[in-house]
Amino acid sequence: MSYLTLLSEKKLGYTLITLNRPDKLNALNGQLLADLHHALVQAQHDSTVHAVVLTGSGTKAFAAGADISELHTLDSHSGLAFSERGQAVMNLIEHLGKPVIAAINGFALGGGCEIALACHLRFASDNAYLGLPEVSLGTLPGYGGTQRLTRLVGRAKAAELILAGERISAQDALAIGLVNDVVSQDNLLARVERFIQVMLSRSQTAVREALSAILAAEELGHIEGMHYEAERFAALCDTPDFKEGTRAFLDKRSPQFQHQQ
Repeated sequence: MSYLTLLSEKKLGYTLITLNRPDKLNALNGQLLADLHHALVQAQHDSTVHAVVLTGSGTKAFAAGADISELHTLDSHSGLAFSERGQAVMNLIEHLGKPVIAAINGFALGGGCEIALACHLRFASDNAYLGLPEVSLGTLPGYGGTQRLTRLVGRAKAAELILAGERISAQDALAIGLVNDVVSQDNLLARVERFIQVMLSRSQTAVREALSAILAAEELGHIEGMHYEAERFAALCDTPDFKEGTRAFLDKRSPQFQHQQ
């Protein structure tokens, strides 16, 4: 399907979604959020898609925040709807049931940073900058940024970044655990591809359950999270992939998992 504001391309085992408003540095507007929601649902329901990669078109920006022309018109009533609409898309990313990886190829500011925060992994090009500058516009991050950044880097560092509204370089983001790796822009998608291909060689049933348990660590208390992990471990013990993986180890051969690309 074609979209007005993004490109969606199926690869071997995953979908590459490119935010495509290069004249606006891929800034988020209502149409882009609607297109992104639709493309994500399509990937979610496609059994041949085991992961999603999000990136931006061009060489300057992943997504340079919200479209300020839309933002400027908001009042308290429309602002609530605006925030909740964006949060719904970010929640879909986080709970897609499949790994979602941000390939941050330039500026990831405001809403663009919040998209990256909702992803499960973040790889950045060495020219990337990340930040939540909303306080400089008289507002605060409204797509989940205050919550997810705090979980990722801790309250003190999140407060420093959000309250000052300053952007940080990809290398500084790596140092605080905000991104997983930094590479040259020319190698960014190749770096993501290498990770995906390793992941696709594993049991996709186990990958999905492991991702679910990782998310539970943020959403449940410690005791509840441990119980949830044990339940998912027990459920996997009855799967063909578990039998194949353990048998292959004992036989000293490579496993042949179901749904392997």
